[in-house]
Amino acid sequence: MKTVSTVRSHGGVQGGYSHPSRETGTEMTFSVFVPPHAEGAALPVVWYLSGLTCTHANVTEKGEFRAACAELGLILVAPDTSPRGEGVADDAQGAYDFGLGAGFYVDAMQPPFAPHYRMWSYVTEELPALVADQFPADPARQSIMGHSMGGHGALTIGLTFADRYRAVSAFAPIVAPSQVPWGQKALGGYLGVDRSGWRRHDAVALIEDGARLPDLLVDQGDADPFLAEQLRPELLAEACRSAGQPLTLRMQPGYDHSYYFISTFMGEHLRWHAERLAV
Repeated sequence: MKTVSTVRSHGGVQGGYSHPSRETGTEMTFSVFVPPHAEGAALPVVWYLSGLTCTHANVTEKGEFRAACAELGLILVAPDTSPRGEGVADDAQGAYDFGLGAGFYVDAMQPPFAPHYRMWSYVTEELPALVADQFPADPARQSIMGHSMGGHGALTIGLTFADRYRAVSAFAPIVAPSQVPWGQKALGGYLGVDRSGWRRHDAVALIEDGARLPDLLVDQGDADPFLAEQLRPELLAEACRSAGQPLTLRMQPGYDHSYYFISTFMGEHLRWHAERLAV
């Protein structure tokens, strides 16, 4: 692991890091905020997964999470959203919603994406092991959250590894990628045309198939331009109602899809996570 940058903030350290990834076969970048803490302490970790077109830098620069993390004693880790570099396949037309910056937190099975687009294994296996080794992180106290495509990732990963993540929340998540254009393009392109293989990467389908969490928090702006076509939180609400899955879905009046929305409610989400990580 290489340290790209560190800066003091709220008594802690905000760092940017890179490392050669065995999963993606590329150099991967990520950021970590470590709050002030006693020497030898092991701190709870919140994973933040970003959305389409983003890198780790978006939430690091715009998320306004450090004051809350410093107060609550939380490490926040932000991975990149896809592999990058020479030889990494991209969308043939250069579209923003597939390829670079749009890994969708799956392990691709289709050429030419399969060799590098292994974001599921990277986020759930490789990077957690690296963070546990290099930072004062407590692997027994982890939670996960995300935005948009990253909200999709947080929900599907959290539902799959419910014994690992004590809290799961999302901002404007893609809740049913199998039923919306962004998700259909990504899952089809990365995983292939057999839709049965898509279900493990679809939060609504996972809940329908029996996956459960103790509770779930989702914030969604009602002025989000992607609400009706791509996000469709009503599908998550209906799946949770039918399955008896606890869900707090908060429709926030006047908020859009941007980091102005995310940063407004970031502190509330982190406090919600901290309560569950303290157990």
